[in-house]
Parts: sequence; C-alpha cells; structure tokens
Amino acid sequence: MGAQPPAGAQPPLAAQPLPPYQPWPQPPYFAPVPPPAQPPAQPPVNGLAIAALVLGILCFLPAVGLVLGLVALAQIKKRGERGKGMAVAGTAMSGLGVVLLVLSLVTGAVSDFADGFRDAARESSENGGTFSLDKGRCFDSLGDSLEGTAYDVDEVPCSGGHDGEVFATFRMTGGTYPGDSRITEVADEKCYALQDSYVMDTWAMPDDVDVYYFTPTRESWGIGDREITCFFGSTDEGGTLKGSLRRDETTLDDDQIAYLQAANVLNAAYASAPEEEYVDDDLPGHKRWAGRVSSALADEARGLRSHDWPATADNQVAALLRDIEAARKHWALAARATDADTFYVHYVAGDKLLGHEKAIAVRKALGLETTLSDEAPGGSGTETGAEV
Repeated sequence: MGAQPPAGAQPPLAAQPLPPYQPWPQPPYFAPVPPPAQPPAQPPVNGLAIAALVLGILCFLPAVGLVLGLVALAQIKKRGERGKGMAVAGTAMSGLGVVLLVLSLVTGAVSDFADGFRDAARESSENGGTFSLDKGRCFDSLGDSLEGTAYDVDEVPCSGGHDGEVFATFRMTGGTYPGDSRITEVADEKCYALQDSYVMDTWAMPDDVDVYYFTPTRESWGIGDREITCFFGSTDEGGTLKGSLRRDETTLDDDQIAYLQAANVLNAAYASAPEEEYVDDDLPGHKRWAGRVSSALADEARGLRSHDWPATADNQVAALLRDIEAARKHWALAARATDADTFYVHYVAGDKLLGHEKAIAVRKALGLETTLSDEAPGGSGTETGAEV
C-alpha cells in the first residue's frame, strides 16, 4: 500500500504554468490646450486731448486750450488714437473761455479782477501769508498746547468753550529779523500792558487765565509777517475758556467805565512796586513808589468826583472817597520818610484805609464783579488791599 498523508493534511497543489507577459496599457493622449486669444491692443490716449480738457476745466489760458483741442482732433483722426471726447470738451470749454475773456476786456472786468488780486496779494504780504485773528475773536488751537509753533487755528464763537480769546494785535517794524529773544521781549511787554484795556475790570479775570501770544518766526518774517497777536488762554493743561472775558466800552455802561478808569489808575501805581521786598533793602525805591501811589490816589479821587453817579451808587462812592483822601495823606508821608520805620508806619496806615469793603459796596451798586480773584492786584495773592 502506498503511503497515505496524515489525517488533516492538505494534498499538494499541482504546479500551474504562468500566463504569458502582457505590457501595461498606455494612458490616453491629450493634446495641449492653446492659450486664449489676446484682445487686440487699444490705441493710446492722445496727450494733447488731455491737456486741452485740463485747460478747459481750469479756464486757464483758454486760447492755448482751444489750439491744443483742435490739434488733438486732427491727430486723433490721423493716428486712430483715443481721446476724441476729451478733445471736443476741452475745445468747447476753452472756446467759451476765449469768448468770456474778450467780453471781460471790453467791459473792464479784467481791471476789477486785477485790482482784487493785487489787494489780496497785498493783504497776504502784510500778514506774511499766515493766519490772522482780530481783537475780540476766539479760537481753538489745532495742537495739544497753546505753546510752540502754530500754523493755523479754528475760529469759534466766544460764547462757548474755546482755547483762546484775542485781546490785542500790533505790528513790529524793521527789515532784519530781530531774533527770537527780542520778539518775545516785545510781545511780553506790550501784551501784558494791553490786557487792561480789554479787561478793564481785573476782578473779573479768572485765576487760571494768563496772557499768551503768537509771534512771527524767522521764516514768516522773511515773507513779511510782522504781526503779534495777544490772547488769553487757560493755564490748566487741556483747560478751556468759557464765555468772553471782554470788559471794555463795548460791554460796560458809562458808570461802570467811569469807576474802573478811576480805580485802574491805582492799579498801575501798585504794580510799580520795587523788586526789593524789604524797605530796608531799598528805601529810596520804596519812597518813590509811595509817591506814585499818592499821586494815583489823587487822580482816582478827581476821577470819581468828576462823574455824575446814579442815586443807587452816590453814597457808596462818597464813602470810598473819604477813605481815598485819608489814605493819600499817609502815602504822601511815606514818600517823605527819612527811615524805614517811619515809612512802615505810614505805609501800613495808608494800606489799611484801602481795604475792599468800600470798593465792594460801590461795585455792587454799579453791577460789577464783587469777588476779587487771587491773580488780580490786591487779591489774596498780594500784600496790598487796594481796589483795582
């Protein structure tokens, strides 16, 4: 018997021949897609047509614009260029400009235009080509501060909040630039002197307001700028003014003006006190100052007596006059003092007679400010109690 495979074993497989070799099929062939056809190039725009249109719109050199437009039309027709519409429009507008020019020559309009142009040029030269603000105008600064170089400002109503209020303008003279220091010196001196004519009632000046000014720069001076603009501004960072500070003949009545004119004579005298704080350090200077105050008190008394006061203020003015006369005598004696002790005796007595009580009564009767600011002469920031 032949041998039998063990139970569970697989019978051997018969060998099978390999199929004959077949190559892989080739992928189908795709022909390349040709690029899209390019549109034909457009002809260029005629340059003379553009120039003719610009001159026609601006109405500048209309005769030139007319010629350019006609030449452009001929070139466009010959070369096949674009821009026919611009050439036609430029020709039409320039032709109209030529007609108007001829009419203006006949009617004399050109002469009027030339006069206006010369006036504008003259004004620009006087202002140096810079912005200019008139007295009484208010503005907002375009920068973050009122200090530094300013090229322009926005004029706004004084009734609302604003950065500055112009109280005076004046012009410097001279051909050569005097230098920054000299210009600042002139502006400082004149602006502070001019503020009292705009705000006659110094009691109405807020404590946070000070004097500022716009001055010419070296560059603007070279083109004719000579103007200095004095204005009030807030000393608080980012602060603004509210309402107008103007207190002069345009806003005050005759009685108020008469009182302030008389009282302000004393302001100037008090403001001229010597730099030396102690009399012992400069007795002659303090004596001269006392003489100026004595003269100012005499002038104030004459001013108060010369006005016809309303019945509501007559008694108050009379009481103030009595104190002024008594104070004047002490200031006159201080001016003749031979030593510091004698000066102090009369200075203290005269100063005491010029307290605020009588002045406040007059002010109340006349409808003026009755609260004295710290910055005004005679305020809490100064030693004197004089009416200002």
